[in-house]
Amino acid sequence: MPAEMLRAESNLYLGLLLSIGGALIAGWLIYFAVRFRKRQRRRELKSTPLPVERRAILQRNVPVYRRLPPDLQDELQGYVNVFLHDMQFIGCAGLDVTDEMRVTIAGNACLLLLNRHPDRFAGFASILLYPDAFVAPEVEYDGDVVIESDSIRAGESWHAGPIVLSWSDVRQGIEDHVDGHNVVLHEFAHKLDEESGYVDGLPILREEEHYAEWAAVLSREFDALTERVNERRNDVMDAYGADSPPEFFAVATETFFERGDLMRRHLPDLYAQLRRFYGVDPAAWG
Repeated sequence: MPAEMLRAESNLYLGLLLSIGGALIAGWLIYFAVRFRKRQRRRELKSTPLPVERRAILQRNVPVYRRLPPDLQDELQGYVNVFLHDMQFIGCAGLDVTDEMRVTIAGNACLLLLNRHPDRFAGFASILLYPDAFVAPEVEYDGDVVIESDSIRAGESWHAGPIVLSWSDVRQGIEDHVDGHNVVLHEFAHKLDEESGYVDGLPILREEEHYAEWAAVLSREFDALTERVNERRNDVMDAYGADSPPEFFAVATETFFERGDLMRRHLPDLYAQLRRFYGVDPAAWG
């Protein structure tokens, strides 16, 4: 091949490589610019107080908010801003989703983010909201027999998918705010559990050395709850927590935030684990 043709071919390959390299560099620059803008926007939202009308919704519909110290109230407002920016609310069965519904759900959910890192719910961006309890298909296995049925639900957390909530049950949970029942806290606790890749009652803890103690305490307390439920002498946590380790963690989370003083007195080891995980001390809020 003549030298001129070799040089031309080399120049062609070099041009292609430069073009591809330039496109890759441009792509990376765009990617990092978008991520930077998102982080910057999140910082702005977290530092912005909620409008007066939204703060009034927190006062009405997030009973724990009224007990929070002022610094945690401010922090919660920032998380609510980010949550409302990130999450899409979808009304189902004809429900018209209002701002009061959005702020109420955001305020209760973001209690789980106070003093935590990462400080957001990852892996999903949609909340399906029904006016009342909804019907969900349920599959059970008895050996080789598959049993399919319908189940009435107040809430549901889909793995790697949205959260589904009943607005009437959300309202019921906030009207009696010391009964240990809060469907928003329950379902969003499942989302924290899911961050490890499994829904097994073992979320990502703050430190590696915490796992052994967490496993020991929660296993012991799960067995103790199961025993109390079977003996009909359970009075702190809801009996549904004995259904499985994931449900135990979710029910324990509801109890921790709504009946913290009771949990600290009767289940001190469990309370201590949740206090370390969530980084807050509800029993001290009065």
